Amino acid sequence: MSAPKVGRFTSAAIPLPLENIDTDQIVPARYLKVIDKAGLAEALFRDWRFNADDTMKVPPFILDEPRYRGRSILVAGENFGSGSSREHAPWALLAFGIKAVIATSFADIFKNNALKNGLLPIVVPHDLHAQLLAMAAGDGASEITIDLAAATLDSGAGARYPFPIDVFNQKMLVEGLDELDYVRTHSAEIAAYESAHPRPIDTRSTPAEGRTA
Repeated sequence: MSAPKVGRFTSAAIPLPLENIDTDQIVPARYLKVIDKAGLAEALFRDWRFNADDTMKVPPFILDEPRYRGRSILVAGENFGSGSSREHAPWALLAFGIKAVIATSFADIFKNNALKNGLLPIVVPHDLHAQLLAMAAGDGASEITIDLAAATLDSGAGARYPFPIDVFNQKMLVEGLDELDYVRTHSAEIAAYESAHPRPIDTRSTPAEGRTA
């Protein structure tokens, strides 16, 4: 399996209610040459978290506040992941420990990259989004439970909400598959089809080797 399996998980959330967060803010372009995905945790929101001399900003960015450490759900603002296409953005979020991002909308390219790499982008209506932001920012550690197989989000207040995800991406994430893995799951059917449909023999004649004019 090439991608992490996504199933059912529970975590308190990190509130980041900024709109139009783009991929260059998520991972600055200078980190795009990094090939070790695990090392991208330090690149996540780098310019918002660190000074030019690599010291952490004071006060710390919200991801580095002690009370939010270890949380695996990010509640972000509208149009999350806009800007240029870069898989490093979902890689960095995953490396930091984020399993799901909840927003009222996502940039299409980021959403597709996230789904292909095991990060779950969840679209919710504005009223639920406001509720989740308030929960995340509150003093209590209210937790959210996400069940991908059922495509539901439990706000922790006894209410369960369905969220949209197409069946194919749901299957891929639950089973931890990428496109190549998916093709391999159909190896037997592919082999049977090829056996039943042999390639036609090329009967065209070719010039005999060594023939002279």
